[in-house]
Amino acid sequence: MLKQKPLDYATASAGDMARALAQRQVSSAELVAEAVRTIETKDAAINAVAVRDFERAAAAARAADAALARGESRPLLGVPMTVKESNNVAGLPTTWGYEDARDWVPSRDATGVARLKAAGAIIVGKTNVPPSLADWQSANPVYGRTSNPHDLGRSPGGSSGGAAAALAAGMVPLELGSDIGGSIRIPAHFCGVFGHKPSWQIVPPTGHAPPGVEDAGADIQFAVVGPLARTAADLDLALALLAGPEGDASRAFSFALPPARRAALAGSRVLVLESHPAAALDDEVGAPLQALARRLADAGAEVASQSPLLPDLAAAHETYTRLLMTIMSRRPGAPAPGVIDAHAYMAGLDVLAAHRRAWTELFAAFDVVLAPPFGTAAFPHVDEPDWGKRTLAINGAATPYGAQLAWPGIATFPGLPSTCAPIARTSRGLPVGVQIIGPRFEDRTPIAFAGLIEREFGTGA
Repeated sequence: MLKQKPLDYATASAGDMARALAQRQVSSAELVAEAVRTIETKDAAINAVAVRDFERAAAAARAADAALARGESRPLLGVPMTVKESNNVAGLPTTWGYEDARDWVPSRDATGVARLKAAGAIIVGKTNVPPSLADWQSANPVYGRTSNPHDLGRSPGGSSGGAAAALAAGMVPLELGSDIGGSIRIPAHFCGVFGHKPSWQIVPPTGHAPPGVEDAGADIQFAVVGPLARTAADLDLALALLAGPEGDASRAFSFALPPARRAALAGSRVLVLESHPAAALDDEVGAPLQALARRLADAGAEVASQSPLLPDLAAAHETYTRLLMTIMSRRPGAPAPGVIDAHAYMAGLDVLAAHRRAWTELFAAFDVVLAPPFGTAAFPHVDEPDWGKRTLAINGAATPYGAQLAWPGIATFPGLPSTCAPIARTSRGLPVGVQIIGPRFEDRTPIAFAGLIEREFGTGA
């Protein structure tokens, strides 16, 4: 246990830990030891941390303490964290949940991992995922099933399910996930933590590719790498470290995230989406969103429930789904339903370009758009392998499982930044989040809005 207990490890943010370390209130060795103790105590039931790297983490902690003693200062120096299993960490396996990749070990860190390490973070392990990162639960033949810390009979979400579960269980304060179909936001929603899907292409995803696939970096449409955390402030901290060009591009392009549009809820221009033409919404997720809208209006925000500027969500979902299924089919062993030819793919990109222009016009009138991250709270574990046969109970009715791609797809299709923040609990005590969508390349706007909600209204815990 921590000797002086200068902070509560299970709830402290990464920023809190970094400040305590800098002030010599605690050592990195103590924090890493507490991370290890917590994982060893809690993870037998949850199974979030699929790959453990405790010995190297302890050595890195000793080096961090020596650096701190020399007066060095880095944003995350000495802070323990985990990363999603799909992110390469030199010397640790990267399987993406594939049985035949069980023994594949990369020799180089992913760019995101390298940048976090350069900031002083200590990687204590890697967290669980579904095969091919293609599910909203996290179970695979290599590492087994991850459970939601709030109810072990339910999914923690996917594909960054192990990441969100580790945060929610108090194992680590910070995580590095990825998102192409809600894979950061849905686990954050299910587990009651914060998660941010960055604007497409601002965080290099190099080192985040399936074993056997050439690392195409930022060329993969829709795919992003981004942080999950216990607080909105930590999302901003991590994104500042992760974002920016690399390689040849870094010699030609400078990068700076614009500041958040608003520093207060009062005066914020908010559009709230409570329905989608392609997906249902359960009342236990919809009601907290409606309550939040009322509280925002009471706080002085300008809240609207509709706008003629909103792009055609049905058309966007149809095109997004067709492009996404084609992208996903390239991964080893993936099925190939809905694959389209090159001309159809390029026609889809034309639709995408038009929708991006429409969103730019909308964000001239609004600062953020609020929507559900998913149509339900965390659902019971599902063993049926065929998505076409899966259903989700929404307001007592069986609805198609795959249709829920529509909610995260609102932001994913046009490449917009989207932050998930916890706001409430269901009658069963399950977390409920809100998806806060911001203007493209203005990632600090939805993150800051999440922080304002956190400060003014709490997280619903």
